[in-house]
Amino acid sequence: MIVLPAFAADFEGGIIEEWHKQVGDTIEVGDILADVSTDKAVIEFEAEESGTLGKILVPAGAEEVPVHSPIAILLLAGESADDLDGFVADAPAAGPATATGLQPGSPAPATAEAGVTEVVSDASGRVFASPVAARIAKQLGVDLDTIEGSGPGGRIVLGDVEAAAARQGLPLRPPTVSAPRETPVELPPAGTYTEVPIDKIRRVIARRLAEAKREIPHFYLSIDCELDKLLDVRRRLNEAANGGARISVNDFLIKACAMALRDVPDANVGWTENAILRFNDVDIAVAVASPKGLITPVVRQADSKDLARISEEIKELAARARAGRLKPEEYKGGGFTLSNLGMYGIREFSAIINPPQSCILAVGAAEQRPVVRNGKVTVTTLLSCTLSVDHRAVDGALGAEFLQAFKQAIEQPERMLA
Repeated sequence: MIVLPAFAADFEGGIIEEWHKQVGDTIEVGDILADVSTDKAVIEFEAEESGTLGKILVPAGAEEVPVHSPIAILLLAGESADDLDGFVADAPAAGPATATGLQPGSPAPATAEAGVTEVVSDASGRVFASPVAARIAKQLGVDLDTIEGSGPGGRIVLGDVEAAAARQGLPLRPPTVSAPRETPVELPPAGTYTEVPIDKIRRVIARRLAEAKREIPHFYLSIDCELDKLLDVRRRLNEAANGGARISVNDFLIKACAMALRDVPDANVGWTENAILRFNDVDIAVAVASPKGLITPVVRQADSKDLARISEEIKELAARARAGRLKPEEYKGGGFTLSNLGMYGIREFSAIINPPQSCILAVGAAEQRPVVRNGKVTVTTLLSCTLSVDHRAVDGALGAEFLQAFKQAIEQPERMLA
């Protein structure tokens, strides 16, 4: 039996986007079986056993499949497709009684003669079952002694195990997931709009953002940073690269956030109901817009990496994020999030915290503005930044201390070159 694995600790279910193997194909360990859509990305599901794909239980595009649910049957050595006779699981279940497509107690169709496994039972002596029927029965905890075989010579086939499992409330396929009921809203007249289906990723993002905004006591702090020195350092670095990889302002921002968290470790925390989590590493999640919604790939241990390394990593992660090909370990975790909308000309904004993190920094566009120094008006390039904090874990004074450290890193960019 092939089940949907837990790709991450908080993974609850996904959608089979595409099967790369078809019934009858030979499977080797490490082969890509299918693409699975999670709440953040599309993950390639690799085979953990070798054999032959005997049956696909969940077709591509089916409703969300719960983790650990059976999605296919793998035939092992000594098993054949004949062992699957009588097995019907090609329609979503309405409940345990019809979870496998057979009504409880209905006889399975007769099967052509195939391999037979003799199962020795202390209670009834010999029980004959097909190899795959015996294996699946053992996995499900179905007692073969209680099953009357419908195969040739009374042999137990998989259809018999399926019917017995249904009678015991042990479906061989995941039940249909019902969409939550929503309060009806008054829609515009028909024909005045086009419905765009909401995919799993955007639905989960919407739910989590709503929960975060509703449950987290957001507190906002804003600061302006002078950018002229940083822009000059960036220009000199890129000129010295002589056509090589260029450093972006965003790369400096990631590094500055990491340095500030290293200087103010009490801001590098997360909130749970039982404890405040003080993160050991400085891992910066960076918000990236993708066709399916916002995703936050993570630059691990950003405080220990130079600008070139950060630039290289975030370019690769962002490209994979937009393509929906991030691995769970590339977007899970992170103790702090940076969201930059400066490239869109947004002057300033406030971002929603991504729990269990306690901080997210929203960065706007750099622009020249008049400032007063020593009674004289001068023009300088300013960057407006707004820090959203979870006031349960990070109070106003601590948030201000972080922003001061961040501003210092931005306005003294030579420190980022050390």
